[in-house]
Amino acid sequence: MPLRTGRFLGRLLGRAAWYVLLRVRRKALANIAVAFPEWSDGQRRRTIKAMFRHLGMSLFEIAWLPNVTAETRDRTTIFDGVAEVIRLVDAGRGVIIFTAHTGNWEWISYTVGLWGRKLSVMQRERDEHGMNRFITELRARSGVGTIDRGSASSARDMIKAIRGGGMLAFVMDQSIRTESVKVPFFGTPAPTPIGPPRLAVRTGALGVTAVIERLPNGMQHAMFLEPFECRDSDPVAIAERVTREIEEQIRRAPEQWPWFHDRWKERPKWDVTGEEQSRRGATLPEGSAGSTQTP
Repeated sequence: MPLRTGRFLGRLLGRAAWYVLLRVRRKALANIAVAFPEWSDGQRRRTIKAMFRHLGMSLFEIAWLPNVTAETRDRTTIFDGVAEVIRLVDAGRGVIIFTAHTGNWEWISYTVGLWGRKLSVMQRERDEHGMNRFITELRARSGVGTIDRGSASSARDMIKAIRGGGMLAFVMDQSIRTESVKVPFFGTPAPTPIGPPRLAVRTGALGVTAVIERLPNGMQHAMFLEPFECRDSDPVAIAERVTREIEEQIRRAPEQWPWFHDRWKERPKWDVTGEEQSRRGATLPEGSAGSTQTP
């Protein structure tokens, strides 16, 4: 199926979802009101409608991804900052990529994998085993490895992924049941996983925030922001920086972020304050660095 046709069908699917998934729609409208209290109800509704269409297109794009090769990649994707990250990896530096569910997040991992460098993605294993297998095998087609959070070998696999030059990616824009620290997100404190920043500090890896956006002409724009040193840094400060950079991208394309996620949801059992984080230092608990998730 041509990509253009798939996107058209995806928009139709998203339009139907707006009318059918009422609970998801209400949650998304409530969450976007927290982020943009100055917007009118009409503007919020238009954005959430566009979000449903975006997610519908993303589903078809993911199914279409195996058509992208190293030779054809640049016909569909614009890259900013990737060459610098590849240069650092080739020089033997380990790079931890902090990313988010902006744009089509599977597209960015697949196309960067086609550069032929070592790249692994941390994920929460899904309940649907068939979907797990599909996504894992899809990533593998472009050379991207998948590490399941909580697996017996996850801590070892994470260290191995960045040792001697390699990239390890985490999503950082969700409130999940893991040790977290609250950092500002659209002006409201949001629980944010602290494990990935701790891993970056402990290993002395470089950090970089990566986001992607579908442009009006259909091109995907993959952006790797300025890399930064993590050794001797404060993990909380890293979480704040990454969250701020993710927020900036969401503000640029608010319809390309899943507003139905409870980003500000309180999880008292798992939250740690900045003071507690300072007392604990940058020690990485077993498996905690892998405590981000991918839907």
